[in-house]
Amino acid sequence: MNINTPKPGLSSINPAPPTSRHFQAMTAGQFAVAVFCMGLIVVGSNILVQVPLNDWLTWGGLSYPIAFLVTDVLNRRFGPSAARRVAWVGFALALAVSIWLASPRIALASGLAYICAQLADIQVFDRLRDQRWWRAPLLSGTVGALLDTAVFFSVAFAATGTPWVTWMLGDLAIKLVVNVSMLAPFRALMWNLARPEPLDI
Repeated sequence: MNINTPKPGLSSINPAPPTSRHFQAMTAGQFAVAVFCMGLIVVGSNILVQVPLNDWLTWGGLSYPIAFLVTDVLNRRFGPSAARRVAWVGFALALAVSIWLASPRIALASGLAYICAQLADIQVFDRLRDQRWWRAPLLSGTVGALLDTAVFFSVAFAATGTPWVTWMLGDLAIKLVVNVSMLAPFRALMWNLARPEPLDI
């Protein structure tokens, strides 16, 4: 009998679950592309939100949820710190351009709603990243959509005489539907990410 053979300890009986904390390093080119995409989505949505489809929906409600897809892909591949950097730089660029293309009130409301929602999305996603693949993007996108919609419409349209409450509810409903639809492209993009995940649902 080999007395030097180590006895199995708790770590060998109950090994720690794998984590996805090994993130890829973001290059300057990837950072520039991410910021450009984020700025394009936010600025475009700021313009489209001023074009109502009817009394309960604007075009911006269809385009803006794509920003959460971009953030979640960045968070999964490069980690929360990189996602936050893109969010802050995208916020500054989008705010500057939106002041020029949209009204100052829309630009302010958009900037405030955007950064609050993005930081919340990143935080929730990071806490759920090691659970089943769909939970992090679904729940973080839902939290982000709720926060973004409440902040944006209350700041941008309150006391303007517009049917902003019905716009808010309509946009929120569409954002939640689009958020669910973004699970498919998110899952497809995950095949090229740093760490493969189980396919269980």
